Formats: sequence, C-alpha cells, structure tokens
Amino acid sequence: MIRFDEVTLASNSNRNFSKLIVFDMDSTLIDAECIDELALAAGVADKVAQITDRTMRGELDYHLALLERVKLLKGLEITKAKDAVEKIELMPGAKELLEHVQSLGYKTAMLSGGFTLSSDRVAKLLNIDYVYANTLEVKNGYLTGVVSGPMTQNLSKEVAFEEIARKNGFLPEDCIVVGDGANDVCIFKRAGYSIAFNPKPILHQHADVIISKKDLRALISVIDSLQ
Repeated sequence: MIRFDEVTLASNSNRNFSKLIVFDMDSTLIDAECIDELALAAGVADKVAQITDRTMRGELDYHLALLERVKLLKGLEITKAKDAVEKIELMPGAKELLEHVQSLGYKTAMLSGGFTLSSDRVAKLLNIDYVYANTLEVKNGYLTGVVSGPMTQNLSKEVAFEEIARKNGFLPEDCIVVGDGANDVCIFKRAGYSIAFNPKPILHQHADVIISKKDLRALISVIDSLQ
C-alpha cells in the first residue's frame, strides 16, 4: 500500500491494466454524502448522520442501514430534495481527473448507493459511461421513504462491477476502482488496483494507494504510473 505523499511509482505499475475505471460517487466524485444533504432538508440530519457514519465504518449492514435512512426521509417534498442535491459540488479535481482518464481511452463507471436525483446530474457533468444508482419513490410530490434500484444490496457494487467489466470484455481483476467507504470493500477485493480517496479506516487494508489530499487531481500521477 502506498500513501499519496509517498507515491513515486505504484507497486503494480508493471502490469497492463484494462481500460476501465470505476468510481464511487458520494464523498468521491461529489463533495458530500447525498443522503446526508437530503436528511438536512428533511430535518432529520442527526439521526441519518449517525447511521451513515456507523455504516461507512462497517459497523452496520449496508442494506438495512439504507432502508432505515431512507425511511427517515418520508414526507420530504421532491422540490426540496432536488434543491438539496443540486447544491452539492463536484469534488475538487473531478473534472480534470475524468477528462484525463478519458483522454487515455478509459471507460468510466460510477457505482453509487446514493440516488438518481444526484447521479444523473453528476454523470452528465463528467461524461461518465456507466451509472448505477438507486431511485427514491415519489408520490404526490413527496418522498415516500421507499428506495429501489440496483445498488440496494450489500454486494450490489460487486455485481455491477462484474457486469460492466464483462460487457467490455475485461476481467474485474484487471481494472481500477476508486472509493472511500465500507460499501466499496467488495469492489476493492475484486479489482486489480484499488485507490482509496480520503477513506474510512476500514478501507485502508484493502487499498493499493491511499490518497489523503482532498483533490482528485492527486490520482492523475497514480493512474499515469499504471500506463
């Protein structure tokens, strides 16, 4: 494992990696947790933040924690929900990093336990090829507290990662992943090269590189070392 301030050449730099890089969204490509911003708008920020924090540290089952947090959003007006997520800024350096890897010929994917309310906008801003995220149910203009979609289960990211790799004729173990929390462990274990971006401690042991600088441009030198 290499930390950013110690990076020269990554240990696996003599390998030929497939041209697929997979990103988490919350606190990776965007500078916030989508669920926390929605909770703030709904007036349940403290309750949701406690669950989020325990989940990202690996103390709570991801699937059940997601359901419990979304239940707390019941009654939030969809207009307020949209306003909340549209205020979330991209992570510093996100555009530069994505433009760089795309110029190298990489396919890009974003796998998020967050929501299409945010992921649709982020994917368009960053020109991401594959996007998997969950959908919040809305009735009569209000969130119902129900969530559905491809990223609701504990190993959903791993399943999606394998599917995207297969579509492109790649093996997951030849691809690169970037994330920050406990629900990224499954793809870190499958990938050929794993980059932890300002990660929770649980992810440290699974990472090839830890980036402690809150700027995605810090990944550019790491990616270049793998070419």
